[in-house]
Amino acid sequence: MPNQAGPTSGEQARQLALTQLRQAILRGEMAPAQRLVENELAEQFGVTRASVRAALIELESEGLVERIRNRGSRVRVVSVDEAVAITECRMALEGLCAAKAAVTADAEQLDRLTAVGEAMTQAVADGDPMLYSDLNHELHAMVREFSGQRTAVSLLERLNGQLVRHRFQLALRPGRPQQSLNEHLAMIDAIRAREPQAAEAAVRSHLASVIEALRG
Repeated sequence: MPNQAGPTSGEQARQLALTQLRQAILRGEMAPAQRLVENELAEQFGVTRASVRAALIELESEGLVERIRNRGSRVRVVSVDEAVAITECRMALEGLCAAKAAVTADAEQLDRLTAVGEAMTQAVADGDPMLYSDLNHELHAMVREFSGQRTAVSLLERLNGQLVRHRFQLALRPGRPQQSLNEHLAMIDAIRAREPQAAEAAVRSHLASVIEALRG
């Protein structure tokens, strides 16, 4: 049903379509290679086709959508090789953020990291891989936030959005959450201990494990 109460055109409508589409892709609600039909999306969001088209162009620049000549748009497919390359870039940037967080995080932020680590431990114990995946994502987002390294955060947000499908697949792989849990707890321990080099090393070790899992 169209969103009759919402804006129909202009910048506000573009932002509405952009936000809705981005969230749907990042939540895995739209599958890789799924066609994105402008008319259908315009009706769904209660905006004009022009607003949807502008949103799709923006999402193309973020690497989430690909526009194919004479065939329209679809959710971009990220190959394993590309996912590995993206994760190699994450290794440098997330390592930097963890090192910064080990220096800059305050006591309340350190407690929040500990709480997420405890929730991740419980999710593994309960055999809940999707909750674990969500908490994993939350932990990495916290470390980026606490680092105060805005340039790295901006770059990582663009990179991470392209890895949604692979993140979900790894979360569902038998034994993978148990393996990565210890890697995440090591990150938290190093940040809490105010040891930037150890924090960076823990992140690099974790993401090297992710690359190995992607290739497996």
